[in-house]
Amino acid sequence: MKRTLRRLGPTDLGGRRVLVRVDYNVPLESGEVRDDARIGATLPTLRHLLDAGGRPVLMSHLGRPGGSPDPELSLAPVAVRLEALLERPVRFAGPADSEEALRESRGLETGSLLLLENLRFLPGEKKNDPELARRLARLGDLYVNDAFGACHRKHCSVVGVPAVLHPAVAGLLVEAELGALDRLRSEPDRPFIVIMGGAKIGDKIELMEAFLGRADRILVGGAMANTFLKASGREIGFSLVEDEALVEARRLATKGGDRVELPIDLVVAASPDDGDRAHVVDPDSIPSDAMALDIGPDTRDAYAMALAGAATVFWNGPMGLFENSAFAAGTRAVARAVAEACDAGAFAVVGGGDSARAVREAGLADRLSHVSTGGGAALEYLATGSLPGVEALDDAP
Repeated sequence: MKRTLRRLGPTDLGGRRVLVRVDYNVPLESGEVRDDARIGATLPTLRHLLDAGGRPVLMSHLGRPGGSPDPELSLAPVAVRLEALLERPVRFAGPADSEEALRESRGLETGSLLLLENLRFLPGEKKNDPELARRLARLGDLYVNDAFGACHRKHCSVVGVPAVLHPAVAGLLVEAELGALDRLRSEPDRPFIVIMGGAKIGDKIELMEAFLGRADRILVGGAMANTFLKASGREIGFSLVEDEALVEARRLATKGGDRVELPIDLVVAASPDDGDRAHVVDPDSIPSDAMALDIGPDTRDAYAMALAGAATVFWNGPMGLFENSAFAAGTRAVARAVAEACDAGAFAVVGGGDSARAVREAGLADRLSHVSTGGGAALEYLATGSLPGVEALDDAP
């Protein structure tokens, strides 16, 4: 068990600089934050620190600038949005390893926060450079990791800094994420239904292996289903497929037997831009000049019926190309079914990424038990029970 922020008292926090790793890797559009869900998820931790008299110094990454400054990926717009959400002054400084940042951290007034410039502007961040870890550690008197979405990364701010700055504890968001996922890992109430979608099966093989030993049913959709269908010998036209994962898909389907359920009908079109001529076919009748882009109405009904009797649900990955309204019906139907399962008493976790975006856009997030802020981190933790960013924190006394 790891030490958490809740176990620190006022004397541990009052007047001290708290170096907080957050995950503000949010979409920007015309210099403004387009989706602030990840920012909002950190507010409980930040308010906890401020109420205790702490002086939070926040660090995050944004995008993939490649280890050098990119004005398009500055965190300055995030500071503006954070200030509006928190209703507290937010100062901004950078580069994160600079003397300017050190001066700003030392001069930070109680009740204010400091957000540092994009960590990935620094080449040492992704390399976990020990010297960068020491320079970042100067900015705080203790360390809090509240960036669950980055906990699977062996980066400097995630594993390097807590190696040299103590106490190093889990924030309220990370604690809540691990608590929700642990309910799926231990002895979930049954029936336990898993929904797996998205484009790739290759990076989810280990997780599917783990779920084959725990789940009562695994409902497969999205482009991942195409790989399973091709592995079973079906012709799939131009559908997106992972040819390199066909052997693993065949093995998983054989191992899972009836518990691995594939679509019984699909929405196909000549291309994603041909939604006006989309039509429904069964998996044995995909035209050679078409591609599967969503699960069909019979599959939506079948999956909804399975979810109606669920006690525990985990969902990761959309059922189709939901960004295009012509192929969003499957993902929306599953989102509604998961929300209705929660209304009936089920415990349901949505595993971040596109699935989380889908439930938010459908206005259903508040009806779900837990919507994870980290897709990759959630998958790795469910599969292995461990994350580098969590292991780097202090053990509970």
